[in-house]
Amino acid sequence: MLFNARRFTSYSLAAALALIATPVFAQTPKINAADTAWMITATGIVLMMTIPGLALFYAGMVRKKNILATMAQCLAATALISILWVVFGYSLAFTGDGAWIGGTDRLLLRGMEMNSVSAFAKTIPEGLFMLYQMTFAVITVALVAGSVADRMRFSAFMTFAALWFLVVYVPIAHWVWGGGFLAAMGVLDFAGGTVVHINAGVAGLVAALVIGARHGHGTENHAPHDLSLAVIGTGLLWVGWFGFNGGSALGADSRAVYAIIATHLAACMGALTWMTLEWYTRGKPSVLGIISGAVAGLGTITPASGFVLPWHGLVIGVLAGLICFYACTTFKLRCGYDDSLDVFGVHGVGGITGTLLAGVFATAAVSMSTDAPGISGLIEGNPHQLLVQLYGVVVTMAWAGAGTFVILKIVNLMMPLRVTREHEIMGLDVSLHGEALQ
Repeated sequence: MLFNARRFTSYSLAAALALIATPVFAQTPKINAADTAWMITATGIVLMMTIPGLALFYAGMVRKKNILATMAQCLAATALISILWVVFGYSLAFTGDGAWIGGTDRLLLRGMEMNSVSAFAKTIPEGLFMLYQMTFAVITVALVAGSVADRMRFSAFMTFAALWFLVVYVPIAHWVWGGGFLAAMGVLDFAGGTVVHINAGVAGLVAALVIGARHGHGTENHAPHDLSLAVIGTGLLWVGWFGFNGGSALGADSRAVYAIIATHLAACMGALTWMTLEWYTRGKPSVLGIISGAVAGLGTITPASGFVLPWHGLVIGVLAGLICFYACTTFKLRCGYDDSLDVFGVHGVGGITGTLLAGVFATAAVSMSTDAPGISGLIEGNPHQLLVQLYGVVVTMAWAGAGTFVILKIVNLMMPLRVTREHEIMGLDVSLHGEALQ
């Protein structure tokens, strides 16, 4: 074929003009393979935190006659919330620019393409971002079940879970992570201090108060049936938390590594602190105390993990073990409420503590990026951030508490919230599910 210089010159000129005429903002965002691979891994291990992590953790701390019923709540919550997240949850939480609630652009994932990206995660496919955020919604709802273990009807729990997800979880997720008014105010919550832990902890406390104490609470032995299951569950939660906090960087970068280091150190110090306090006050360090301290450390570091230096995890872990220990012992005994598995004492109090400490220890160098300055806390001379954090805590507690109370009352109009006394004594495995461990 003969070379045609005139045609070549014409084509080159046309191509050059096309490139010049194409605006930069019209270019498709580039999906990063490393970020995508890490976020697929993080999504998998965060889902593992609910099944089997939380299921084993909770099942090991209830009585033998309620183990299967406790696991059923985690399994069913995973299935239900996953579907609701795809139908409307993701769209209402992470699309639109409303201050209070998101938009409807992604109902049933409408308009989501294979190569589309979210404005909140520009280097991974939007479908992966959607899936990752779904795992947070799943475990938050499942956490609430721990406060009312041994006594809530399965049908009432499922109805409550669906309504609570819509009315409480989705709005708070939008406020904090989806560009809502708390995000606009500058509330720091890297991985779920408000959205997950305060939310679930306060909801659990309200549910425990509304439904009432277990039969024989304070007089009968409600000791855990098999703490070995709880230890295995703790291990799965601990590893999964690396994806929970490290994955919230939404990329395979140094910030994710810092978050993972701080998370691990906080868990270690939380476990050692709780163990030491229990050893000192009761004369013996229990396995239950060690795993409770570890989970307290993990929950407390969560909101701060992507804003602080790794060694701050040591300090936050000590405070988590100390504060949550007294919340689950002295405070709980004085108030007399029956939070079966200490969801409020560990997750609620831990989330409050960690969210406030994010405003204390936030270090600008950790959150600094090429397109945004870092965020400083009280220690770096920004006391205003601590006030912002306090505002976020109060708003989250108020909405979660009021919303949970109203939803429980509505559900109670449709069906009884708790099982009968006879069924509770018999055990929920047999009375609700027709099954029993041999």
